[in-house]
Amino acid sequence: MTKITAVESVDLRFPTSRWLDGSDAMNPAPDYSAAYVIIRTDAGDGLEGHGFTFTIGRGNELCTAAIDSYAPFVVGLDLEETLADLGGFWKRLTGESQLRWLGPEKGVVHLAVAAVVNAVWDLRAKREGKPLWRLLSEMSPREIVDLVDFRHIADVLPPERALELLESRVGGRAERTALIHREGVPAYTTSAGWLGYSDDKLRTLATEAVDAGWRHLKLKVGADIGDDVRRAGILREVLGPDRKLMMDANQVWNVDEAIRNMEALAPFDPWWIEEPTSPDDVLGHAEIARKIAPIRVATGEHVQNRVMFKQFLQAGGMGFCQIDACRLGGVNEVVAVLLLAAHHGIPVCPHAGGVGLCEYVQHLSIFDYIAVGASFDDVVVEYVDHLHEHFVDPVRMRNGRYVAPTAPGYSAQMHEATLRDHAYPGGAVWADAR
Repeated sequence: MTKITAVESVDLRFPTSRWLDGSDAMNPAPDYSAAYVIIRTDAGDGLEGHGFTFTIGRGNELCTAAIDSYAPFVVGLDLEETLADLGGFWKRLTGESQLRWLGPEKGVVHLAVAAVVNAVWDLRAKREGKPLWRLLSEMSPREIVDLVDFRHIADVLPPERALELLESRVGGRAERTALIHREGVPAYTTSAGWLGYSDDKLRTLATEAVDAGWRHLKLKVGADIGDDVRRAGILREVLGPDRKLMMDANQVWNVDEAIRNMEALAPFDPWWIEEPTSPDDVLGHAEIARKIAPIRVATGEHVQNRVMFKQFLQAGGMGFCQIDACRLGGVNEVVAVLLLAAHHGIPVCPHAGGVGLCEYVQHLSIFDYIAVGASFDDVVVEYVDHLHEHFVDPVRMRNGRYVAPTAPGYSAQMHEATLRDHAYPGGAVWADAR
């Protein structure tokens, strides 16, 4: 009998604030960070699961502490029984009453759940010798439905309707899998448009992106509308009339302010405005969406659970659904949101602006395309070109598209040198900073 023997957490931080990589209107100087998890087993082959949840620096210590709080509910579990019922595992972890009270299913405890759950999925995929996207895509519709907790969403999407939706997609799985291998996953880049970059750097990076074949670029806005208009003009000039320009306000505007500012930015033909106001304001997003159409509203990276996604979709406040692999409670809850989005006919364009998020979401988008949403219409997955060198199986890009990963697992494992040198506060990177 193989058992889980340890759940270890590591506080990893990367000093991205030194170059203003990742800067936006809400987060002017982030240090991209990962509350990292290693799940060890007593399998003779040294089988481990690796996962993490994403933060931007301070507060990472809270996430690692929360991960440690969940460890007693994982250590000692029978590995085969756990991997055979990951839907039940998710419900037991999120249902632990004393920790759940701190959420429930939101905040630091939910970020910790994501790290642990993602690590267990990495472990299962490695155990089966498959990349996570293939593991999920080869599950039967019933197996996929059994992963999901339908509490509080069954009024909109009962399990029977989810099963029916998934069964309707089975027929084309082989063809869509073949297309993924041929063409990959469509992507957009944010790397040129961080808010802290100068106009010259913005122009240079955008020109390089266009020359490299990118057709979708995102611009951070929200600090000053005059600056936003000027920078949008630069980017539209570089992009020309046919490429897509997206904008991201990172939550800073009030509802009326968002509507007014998007009127000023509309001449630059934005495809979407992302997080135009508080990520908790369902009705505010719906009002903005009505007033600024045909520009669409994109949101979801800070939407904390499937229940809120249900409400955004019900209210018409989400023209693009942006799942986050760590804000939600790991793979199981992501599957729930993919099903909700497919039920409403809303394209899923995952958030990936953070360390390791590109590595995660490539798997989720491929699974969505093969087994759930079954379409790439209006779908583009975020890509940033930072910090991939720290991963054992980093993302690969070709012609502005993600190449389907082939290594077993969830692509979450980082190099031992990274775990050593970027551990906070004692790692070499941070010792040098002092």
